[in-house]
Amino acid sequence: MTESVHLSNAGSGVEHTAPDATVTVKIGAEHTDGQYELFEIDAPRGDATPPHSESWSKAFYVLQGRILVQAGDQGYDLGPGSSISIPAGTLNTFSVLTPAAKFLTISQTGRMSELFGSPA
Repeated sequence: MTESVHLSNAGSGVEHTAPDATVTVKIGAEHTDGQYELFEIDAPRGDATPPHSESWSKAFYVLQGRILVQAGDQGYDLGPGSSISIPAGTLNTFSVLTPAAKFLTISQTGRMSELFGSPA
């Protein structure tokens, strides 16, 4: 890995439109040698995507609004300042409980970007 500092200012980053949110890549795998990625998620209230699992661990940190995270058989109500880590292989999804929510997602490895067509 070539060591370099990566700065992502407010309003910057590659933006992807997902069925349930706008996902902005704040730190891509290319800046971490594929070890992790950081995404900013802006999601309106709406239907949750079906529960799914990934082969990597991930975490959510809520900035604004409230979300309900379903992880395995449990539901977790998260508001600003709350976080959750979800182990690899765990069925999970989220739904927004307020008119909108903004949260960060940290993905172990660089594979989450592949879901949006970004290079990992």
